Amino acid sequence: MASNFADPYIFSSDTLPSDPRFLPPLANGQLGWRVFEKIMHMGGVYNGEGGACHRADIPCPLAVWMSTEEEGKHTYSLDTHAGIFTHTILTSYVEASQLFYAHRQFPNLMVMEVLLQRQMTTEEPITVMLDSSFTPHSDDITFQTAPDYKGGRHIFGKTMFPEVPGVPCPSVHLIWSPLTSTVTLLPDQHQSHWSFLLAIAESRENAESSFDTGLELMEHGNLQSSHSKAWAELWLGSRVELEGLVHLNRALIGCMFYLLSAFPSLSETPIQFGGVSPGGLSNGGQGQDYWGHVFWDQDLWIYPNIALFHPKLARAVLDYRMRTLEGAKANAQKQGYKGLKFPWESAISGYEVCAVNIYGQQEIHINGAVILAFQNYLYLTQDLAVFTEGYGSEVVWCIADYWVSRVTWNPDDQQYHIKGVMPPDEYYYNVDNSVYTNSVAKYSLQFAVELANLLQHPAPSEWQEVADKLKIPFDPELKYHPEFDGYKRGSQVKQADTVLLGYPLGLPMSREVRQNDLECYESVTDPLGPAMTWSVFAVGWLELGEAEKAQQLLQKCFKNIQGPFQVWSESSDGSGAVNFLTGMGGFLQAVLFGYTGFRVQRDCLMFAPLLPDDVAVLSVKGVSYLGNKMDWLVKKQEISVVVRKQAEDSGIDKPSPLEIVLTRSGNIIPLIPGQLVMFPKQPGKIQKQNSKSYCWFL
Repeated sequence: MASNFADPYIFSSDTLPSDPRFLPPLANGQLGWRVFEKIMHMGGVYNGEGGACHRADIPCPLAVWMSTEEEGKHTYSLDTHAGIFTHTILTSYVEASQLFYAHRQFPNLMVMEVLLQRQMTTEEPITVMLDSSFTPHSDDITFQTAPDYKGGRHIFGKTMFPEVPGVPCPSVHLIWSPLTSTVTLLPDQHQSHWSFLLAIAESRENAESSFDTGLELMEHGNLQSSHSKAWAELWLGSRVELEGLVHLNRALIGCMFYLLSAFPSLSETPIQFGGVSPGGLSNGGQGQDYWGHVFWDQDLWIYPNIALFHPKLARAVLDYRMRTLEGAKANAQKQGYKGLKFPWESAISGYEVCAVNIYGQQEIHINGAVILAFQNYLYLTQDLAVFTEGYGSEVVWCIADYWVSRVTWNPDDQQYHIKGVMPPDEYYYNVDNSVYTNSVAKYSLQFAVELANLLQHPAPSEWQEVADKLKIPFDPELKYHPEFDGYKRGSQVKQADTVLLGYPLGLPMSREVRQNDLECYESVTDPLGPAMTWSVFAVGWLELGEAEKAQQLLQKCFKNIQGPFQVWSESSDGSGAVNFLTGMGGFLQAVLFGYTGFRVQRDCLMFAPLLPDDVAVLSVKGVSYLGNKMDWLVKKQEISVVVRKQAEDSGIDKPSPLEIVLTRSGNIIPLIPGQLVMFPKQPGKIQKQNSKSYCWFL
């Protein structure tokens, strides 16, 4: 295999992965497809009731293999600059290129292009074969044929079973350019080009409109350029690069590319976003990759990376949760509690679709992850519309009601307990007082009180009372946090759990306790556990100033990266979910919140950069804070920050003037748009100019 090390954004190889699960996925927040595969998926289109619900397999008309009569040299390249996968065959007489992309601006479009370039002067026609594996059949959708539309083939159908009884099944319409079995370069042509469109939507009108858009773009020669321009806009607003380790830099770029691919367009009219599943839109058929369901992975592991750069995309996640309110209410009522209980596994309705009952019943920490996402968005943007015009406040306050109804008062220790849960560490269930669950419940309640005060809404006294008196397990003799009541120190754990107290929760604790937690659980964590775990340990050691220890743990993640296209597997042996966005999200957080020390607080963005020895420079461009876009350059001894003159994707109408407050020197540095500031590397914070805590609440 080969790779293009001259450009870290291009992943190239002369062979395809032996395991087709690691073919590169192409997605745009609405459509997802693994190149060359027969099936694809569409956001929000599921088949099956309840626990049988899974992403509906949709046949892909672009499942085409290109070949030449003469044996040639094959190369395969994923250009993440533009989100284009290219298969090239070079022979003595022709260079044939086959390009695929999920259109970044117009999310109902997928495209295949074929380009032939003559390599020698001949008077012979040159023919290239296009072998299609497409059949208009699905095990999940009963298709019918419709009349052709403007030269395009058209089939449509509905899924066979609704997610919830009595709810209409989703419809799917496909319109695509007819495929030919060959394309030919005529004797008088040096090169020629063909484009094949695929439009997919839930209605005939939208499918036809999308196909029309594609035809118009083709007519004006803007089909590929409009797609590449949209990707350029995304990268302009969210770029993470470093100098020193080529493989680490490429891994970061790959993670950012696949995460961005899971989200909708920045500029097109918003789609009804279907959330982010652990394996993304390209995966999730029946029995695969968690069936395409949405977990806490979206809110805790993936979301923070996107929210730091793109408030509009972050808002799409919150909108998804708000659209599933009614299902979450039903889940809580079914369990006998008040408020909202977001499903452990979610599709479109918000009703629990986990096939194994105990997970849906006991992994209630999902509620806390949802609240952390809403809180993070508010602190980064100060955009209150999601709470005053949307249903954000209802989400926050109803989750607080759930926690109050879920706790039990214990007269012996005069504390509230939460009994019978499964913690993030799924090796245990029906435990009492999971330290992570209780901690995230406490923070959910505190944020509910904070939001109520901000919106001048009366907060029930029980919210604060339960928050103040909720048990947080701690062993004063061993000075560490047991994972739950009765946890035996040294027992194996599946994944990051207690270590999440330090980050992202930020539970106050001494350096000694933080270190004890890290050391205790690092030694007993299953080495084949899910990929995001070691990233959290890395963040913890960076907090303690142990950059080399952190780097050793971060290196473990590379076992989950399956070359050559930087596709992650859930487990280090290649098993589990593929295109594992959860692992990528954790890995990115280790850099975006570990190397930088970024912490999103109520009234500031804190930073405390620390780079390991083998990383010379870290560049983070497009950090979005209070309507501003900032570019950061972190070196061993120096930090540079510039606020861009014009803020893209700000989330609020007018950016707030910012200043830097340095911790050691006490210096205050105004950030004037367009003017670069540099200062010696040290901790500090970004805040509104002349701000005081809570001043923006007034």
